[in-house]
Amino acid sequence: MRLFRPTAARAALLGLSFALTAPVASWVQPATARGAPDSFADLAAKLLPAVVNVSSSQTIAAKAGNPNATPEMPTFPPGSPFEQFFKDFLNHNHQGQGGGEDGPAAPARRAQSLGSGFIIDPAGYVVTNNHVIEGADEVSVTLQDGTTLKAEIVGRDESGDLALLKVKSDKPLPTVDFGDSSQSRVGDWVLAIGNPFGLGGTVTAGIVSARGRDIHQGQYDDFIQTDAAINRGNSGGPLFNMDGQVIGINTAIFSPSGGSIGIGFSIPSNMAKLTIAQIKQYGHARRGWLGVKIQQVTPDIAESLGLKDASGAMVAGVTDGGPAEKSKIRAGDIILKFDGQDVKEMHNLPRIVADADVGKDVPVVLWRDGKELIVQTTLAERPADAQLASADAGKPADAAKPTSIAGLGLKVAPMTPDIKEKFQLQDGQKGVVITDVSPNTSAAERGLKPGDVIVEVQQAEVSTPDDVQKQVEAARKADRKFVLMLVQREGGVQYVPLSLSKAPAGKDKQPG
Repeated sequence: MRLFRPTAARAALLGLSFALTAPVASWVQPATARGAPDSFADLAAKLLPAVVNVSSSQTIAAKAGNPNATPEMPTFPPGSPFEQFFKDFLNHNHQGQGGGEDGPAAPARRAQSLGSGFIIDPAGYVVTNNHVIEGADEVSVTLQDGTTLKAEIVGRDESGDLALLKVKSDKPLPTVDFGDSSQSRVGDWVLAIGNPFGLGGTVTAGIVSARGRDIHQGQYDDFIQTDAAINRGNSGGPLFNMDGQVIGINTAIFSPSGGSIGIGFSIPSNMAKLTIAQIKQYGHARRGWLGVKIQQVTPDIAESLGLKDASGAMVAGVTDGGPAEKSKIRAGDIILKFDGQDVKEMHNLPRIVADADVGKDVPVVLWRDGKELIVQTTLAERPADAQLASADAGKPADAAKPTSIAGLGLKVAPMTPDIKEKFQLQDGQKGVVITDVSPNTSAAERGLKPGDVIVEVQQAEVSTPDDVQKQVEAARKADRKFVLMLVQREGGVQYVPLSLSKAPAGKDKQPG
């Protein structure tokens, strides 16, 4: 089970209370709700046979050349009730070996991890979390009746933390079906069944506490939150609605202690069943891919571009040869709609694109040069993470005497061989180099520093300090509160809005 420990500040929020300061109006109609079930026993009895325990093991080799080093704890997912036992065993075994450089090397050991899963096909297909079986040499599945079957890993999806297993059985296995997670409402009753702490089939009940949770574990985060007790070892187990359908896969908990405090997170079934179907067919997930780097549209950025609301996803970079480049989407565009769906904020876009079919032609609504326009793009399949990282390290973004930029506290210089050598810039780098940033300025607050390269100002390419100055003054004359710069930094390219001072053109009030 993925574990998230709250900070002290977050933990303090748990103790907040409030008091009503005004009476409730007499005309407010009381809310009504369906009563709680008298018992979950019949439903649990029906579902338990299809929920399994998943056990994975891996070989931990001794370190070569250092027989006296304490063997490392294996990096297996949390959930095993033997974690402390394993740690104590390693320490005891190491101490018993004796010292000396000529001592015997520690033998290889086996580490075990326990989790949960559920059967979706009588032929033996089992769904679980990827982190339950990650790194495993062997995986086995234990049914409710105690039968243990060796499992084959059909495929895994690291980004979505899902995996599909296959077991062979002499008879058809009991199954459960995916439900429609979009129909689950906050307050609906749910059942969680799994293998907490290796105890075996355990049933807990609760409600849907929230939907659409982003816990910052991946770009596709869209978790269902529940207060049904979920603990270590529940990972990969199902979250059921009252019709006995799987509406979530229990994946993570938020806890200061490691135990359940009523905040658990489940991958929605609508996301999971698409991924699982792709793994079953192709051996991996096939996600739609647009080929853009994006950043959040802040109120400052929106104002600088004449956009009414701070919504959408801003294109900070375009991958060479990707669908976005082929459809003429460019850095600085704001993606407002994708395939008919509103992009309310940056984090919505990756999920919308990923769910779209590979090869599909989709309309994309953009904000460019102060107006909306629509382009058509054909989605490709998202490359592996390693391929994306390699592409990111390829082509750099379009990037004498330092010149002060009026009102911004910046000094910039043209791209000369000496400047490139001083700041270790690539030969093909374009733009204007920042050579100095005055403290207590908007530029300093935004984290700009010497060596950063200004590639664009107000979405216009710049190659000289004069280009920068002209764009800044044009924004000031247009009564903009912010000027938008595309900056090349060590971590990539990023749009940075800088506050415009009221200083007259050509007069830098900032020190330095």
